[in-house]
Amino acid sequence: MKNTTVFDKDLNPVLEIADSEDLAPLVEYVSDKFSEDLTSHDAYKKHSPNHEKYADLIAKEVRDMGGNSFANVWRGEGPSYHEVVCDVAKKLKAPYNKEKSIEDIENSILETILKTAIDHMSEDEKRELLKEMGDKGGLSKGGISTAAFITIFRAGGFYSYQLTLIIANQIARMILGHGLKLATNAGIARIAGVLTGPIGWAITGIWTAIDLAGPAYKVTIPCVIHVAMLRKKLNALNCDGCGAILPDTTMKFCPECGKATAA
Repeated sequence: MKNTTVFDKDLNPVLEIADSEDLAPLVEYVSDKFSEDLTSHDAYKKHSPNHEKYADLIAKEVRDMGGNSFANVWRGEGPSYHEVVCDVAKKLKAPYNKEKSIEDIENSILETILKTAIDHMSEDEKRELLKEMGDKGGLSKGGISTAAFITIFRAGGFYSYQLTLIIANQIARMILGHGLKLATNAGIARIAGVLTGPIGWAITGIWTAIDLAGPAYKVTIPCVIHVAMLRKKLNALNCDGCGAILPDTTMKFCPECGKATAA
């Protein structure tokens, strides 16, 4: 059921197939803002915390947060989600081309954060990260550069999702006071816990360096990173049996439930 006619091709398709657990952090981010409209809507009052029932309203609220209130009234809605993401990229000093796809700009934002985080890790911390990622590509045999992790991130799939989830989890810890619910995949939950320190410190440094006096950056930055994580989750390979995200497309059996995969 639709609650609004406002639709964005880069945002609604992601949120409208997400479950309530994945939407919950977005609701927390936007509802913390004084000017939000979500929690006063009839659909929210009727169905909360079943956030799937009003995912379209969450998408609208995220966009509204990214625009000037007067401009939103004039347009009838907030800026496009593509504009919001470009604005976040600019604020975080992530290189971007506004003509590129939403995924390209999101990836540039994530890479900027990831580079800062890994640059501040010791060799031991980098090795621990790589070990938890299954010693991807045999990189643990020698020195581990930041560029090596960026290569893994750019390859997409499970490992790219995994790194993005670590970032999104640490931002949730910092802003909401708690991490994301990661019980659906034990491996991901473990790696996110292991890296709370190194990546958490780096993200805190990035965050405190941002001038939050601008309109709603405290909402739009974490929302954009969370949506990027959800988009990567959708693009990763899932087990047909339990829904867990598979770490490798060549795996014969799901490490979570043991069901044979299609690989």
